[in-house]
Amino acid sequence: MSLIAGVVDGQIQQAESATSANSKEKTTGSSSMDKEAFLQILVAQMKYQDPLEPTSNSEYISQYATFSELEQMQNVSQSVNMTRASSLIGQTVVMQSTDSGGNVRYVQGTVDYVQFEGSSAKLCIGGSYYDIDDLYSVLDGQYISASSKYASWTEDMAKLPDVEAVTAADLEKVQAVVDTYNNMSEYEVSFVTASDKALVESYYAQLEKLKEAQTEGE
Repeated sequence: MSLIAGVVDGQIQQAESATSANSKEKTTGSSSMDKEAFLQILVAQMKYQDPLEPTSNSEYISQYATFSELEQMQNVSQSVNMTRASSLIGQTVVMQSTDSGGNVRYVQGTVDYVQFEGSSAKLCIGGSYYDIDDLYSVLDGQYISASSKYASWTEDMAKLPDVEAVTAADLEKVQAVVDTYNNMSEYEVSFVTASDKALVESYYAQLEKLKEAQTEGE
């Protein structure tokens, strides 16, 4: 599943996800039971049952049927997880992991391939392996493009002199920053903070003053 992260006033809004580490607790070990273990328990139950009140055959059959149903559900779930993991190959994702000190960190990268270990799947990102349960979000191509464009635009604007210090020599650079902003799509503009918008508007106003002064001087 891919998604486009919502952005309000330059702030990325968290999207709820079934795999978000903020909404689940991890447990160690495994609570699953294979068929062999179940049969061993069933045999032990038959062996040590009360001979005066033996368990009926229908109850044994019911227990086995219930286990078979759960086992089938586990197999389906495992198959879905493997399919889901495989579909992430080539996608840009964000992984959330916790180090030994309890510090949470986020890693963004492209899934190179998936490695299956029994019923679990490991995502290989930049040569490191991450459990699929640590998947925080999947980034849409439009989001990546827009965020990169915004980052580049803010870098260009940061290279400009203060608004009051802009001279005719800076016209071309200021015009490029203003043009980039004016040509942004509605989604790309959603990345722009209120302060960035006010700043580029100030540059635009200064740009118009300088152009007007040039016209009058001709």
